[in-house]
Amino acid sequence: MDRVTAADLIRWSESLAGVARTGLGFTQNLYERERFEEILHIAADIRAASEHELDAGELLTEWMRIIGDGVAGYVTPKIAVGAVVSNDAGEILLIQRSDSGVWLYPTGWADVGYSPAEVAVKEVREETGIECEIRGLLGVLDGMRRGFTKVPLYSVVFHGVATGGELTGHPLETRDVGFFRRDALPTPIAGSENVWDVAFAAIAGEPFDVFYDRPRDEIWRT
Repeated sequence: MDRVTAADLIRWSESLAGVARTGLGFTQNLYERERFEEILHIAADIRAASEHELDAGELLTEWMRIIGDGVAGYVTPKIAVGAVVSNDAGEILLIQRSDSGVWLYPTGWADVGYSPAEVAVKEVREETGIECEIRGLLGVLDGMRRGFTKVPLYSVVFHGVATGGELTGHPLETRDVGFFRRDALPTPIAGSENVWDVAFAAIAGEPFDVFYDRPRDEIWRT
């Protein structure tokens, strides 16, 4: 059996915490609440063991604080939405994130009241100053499974085409913005391995398979 990694511990911790917080959101039975709170304690300890800078007590307090009631208490992954936007030269629009210095397509949290495609258009405009038209879906990613996030996250990625605007990076969220050829992508660059192959196939009008994380034979270790 493969060695347990920090990524494994984080995923197990978040999964246990999700079960416990959802249970606390739906039950009023005091016995059940004690059991769910105990599970939440264990999940916090696992997460702290995987990331030594975290304090288990503080994490537990935060988890307890955000527990909702009923449907509001059902814990689900957060959703981020982004777009790989191309121009007439076949280049793609990338931003250099201010927090990490890593380059990536414009992306952000899904906002209530917007469709996913509308979020993508809004994020592109806000982060780069470019107006775009969404042409289709490139893929849907599980961030924790792909290893680029430590919180439960699904990332929806669209293909868009620039229709106007001027390159203007967001003053707080970006260090730089620009259009780049496939053979001149900046570094360091984020994104899963197959994102760019699919993106440039879509830009060229070539057939491609929308990418997603295939179901695993065994979701949990046995």
